[in-house]
Amino acid sequence: MRKIILAAAIAGSALTLSACSEGTEQNAEDAAEGAMADTETNAEALGNDMEDATAEAGAELDQAGAEIDNEAAQVEGDLQGETTAEAEAD
Repeated sequence: MRKIILAAAIAGSALTLSACSEGTEQNAEDAAEGAMADTETNAEALGNDMEDATAEAGAELDQAGAEIDNEAAQVEGDLQGETTAEAEAD
């Protein structure tokens, strides 16, 4: 009788450990999936930020180029006795 009870206790312990391992394994999988999802979200946000920064830098470069062209036309106009509009047309 003792052997039967002892065997049942051992079997119950083994079953409990097995269930615990499966739960731990599932928790580890869930944590890994969550980390991957977070990484993907952060990568997308970084990509969007990079696109925004690139567009902003392009707009600033366009504005700087227009200012340089305008100043060059003013200098040309001053040197040749023309208005800025006439110098820009040349």
